[in-house]
Amino acid sequence: MRLALSNAEKAKEIDEVPVGAVIVKDGEVIGSAFNTRETSGNAVNHAEIIAIGQACEKVGNWRLIGCDMYVTLEPCAMCTGAIINARIDNVYFGAYDKKAGCCGTVYDLINDNKFNHKPNVIGGIMEEECSDILSSYFKTKREKKC
Repeated sequence: MRLALSNAEKAKEIDEVPVGAVIVKDGEVIGSAFNTRETSGNAVNHAEIIAIGQACEKVGNWRLIGCDMYVTLEPCAMCTGAIINARIDNVYFGAYDKKAGCCGTVYDLINDNKFNHKPNVIGGIMEEECSDILSSYFKTKREKKC
């Protein structure tokens, strides 16, 4: 999670929403990313999606069986869908997302039994640190508008 937080800091430095993600397989980082939606102008460039793409490239397969994802913010519907489709085993996230979280907060896509894969999910990992970086980012954005 510390590496995911480091990625979130990198996003913050380029004025992106500070979310970072890391994918690990057999103790090796195979995907590591942060949000680039604003700088790329691409709606799907969430940290999780980019990290999944990197991990698939690294293993040479779209199935990320045996992989764990660490992400600083509870994944949204798009990212949760990608996690399910990639067959990621475990998801560990930091801050809960009260507006768009789909691992139990707004919707529990992970536990919808209609899907053929169900990753294990644990939220609240380093929650305070993950929440703080988001809160400070948005506070600064609001202050700049005034």
